[in-house]
Amino acid sequence: MPEPGNHPFAEIRTGDQATLTRTLTQQDLDGLATLSGEVDPAGPDASAPANAQYRQSVTHGMWGGALISTVLGRQLPGAGTILLHQSLDFLAPVAVGDKVDVTVHVEALDPVHQSVRLRCSVVNQRSETVIAGTATVIAPHEKIGNRRVRLSAHEDRGVGDNFRKLIALTAGMAPLRVAVIHPVDPPTLKAACEAAMLGLITPVLVGPAQRIHAIAAERRLALDGIEIVDTAHSAAAIAAAIALAASGQVEAVMSSALRSADLMRAVRAAAAPLTSARRMSHVYIVDAPGYARPLFITDAIINLSPDLDAKRDIAQNAVELVRALGSKNPRVAILCATETVIAAMQSTVDAAALCKMAERHQITGALVDGPLAFDDAVSAQAALVKGIVSPVAGHADILLMPDAQAGAMLARQLGFLGQAQMAGIVLGARVPILLASRADSTLAQLGACASALLLARHRQGCQRHAPAQSTST
Repeated sequence: MPEPGNHPFAEIRTGDQATLTRTLTQQDLDGLATLSGEVDPAGPDASAPANAQYRQSVTHGMWGGALISTVLGRQLPGAGTILLHQSLDFLAPVAVGDKVDVTVHVEALDPVHQSVRLRCSVVNQRSETVIAGTATVIAPHEKIGNRRVRLSAHEDRGVGDNFRKLIALTAGMAPLRVAVIHPVDPPTLKAACEAAMLGLITPVLVGPAQRIHAIAAERRLALDGIEIVDTAHSAAAIAAAIALAASGQVEAVMSSALRSADLMRAVRAAAAPLTSARRMSHVYIVDAPGYARPLFITDAIINLSPDLDAKRDIAQNAVELVRALGSKNPRVAILCATETVIAAMQSTVDAAALCKMAERHQITGALVDGPLAFDDAVSAQAALVKGIVSPVAGHADILLMPDAQAGAMLARQLGFLGQAQMAGIVLGARVPILLASRADSTLAQLGACASALLLARHRQGCQRHAPAQSTST
């Protein structure tokens, strides 16, 4: 029998089992009833028969199910487990003071899908089985160890920690040669200089040289060895930067506090444009202190009202970015106002279609699910309460928005109410385009530079390992 901890698929055997013992307390019951939103345990009717009956159902459905999930997520298989399916029968009541043993037992292994089917049971102190059923999960691929693991995606972190992790991932990589457009605002010039000092980029400053030098002197920023392409105004700087990228002289473009619409209009209209065969889309890289991993919101700027084909491309662009940043199988949540498919709500119909497209490999390299509401996507507890069984719910990496308006509003809400930091990047062009905002912190801009560097080197690695084209004569 495996010891408590994280157990990758390779070390799990048929017959393995894990057990957890718990006693139901009144505090447990009150918390679950309040969480469900149906009963106020402190209210005047808390002891009414209807509420007592409701609490009994909460005890069966939420407390017992949560305990089984705890064993699956903490012991067997452990941290990194993804629940695919669960079927439980509630056979007898559980009362306050009852002590139960919760056991999961491995019944079958599927090496192709790395999935495990487990028999689940909850037995009280009188040896009565009160809950019985099965659960099918995807076991983790890697060993995390026997340290204490938080089950929730939400945990206390320092602000900007995820951006710092992205920067750390670039260690040993050659810096990215980046055209920085019209850096006459101090935040952009400072971010470019700091990114150069960290070895993330080799900046080429494109703008009025006299103004750039004046700002550098005022802010005591060293420009020694940094190339400057002198241009008269912002429009000329945009054109010159696009030309540098189109000719291969730079590997990415970084905007200053210019209007994003002006830059993207010039990208599309340039004589030597940066557009490619792929549809362009924007991604916000979001570092939210209350979430354990970076979030990626797409699209909030470029595709205003995307149709189904556009959403497929938007999703695929984001998946490529997240995989380049180190996630082997990112989770894409297709966000809507509800988790139910409603014919009159086109975004939910699109979400269902996108899931089918993912099944048919029209979207690759990710787990895709929707429609999901925002709370379903980022909170495992919300998904549990609603009875949503999904490999994405509660653990989303990518939030695919129904339209740009919803994306922009969500990004600003996270920034101003959730203390999130974020950086913007445009994908689908011939080179990454970093879109700065006046509200971006220096750390967020450095995170964007690190992301562009990781993406560029990832693409180069894919090209090196791509099979050679055969020729015949």
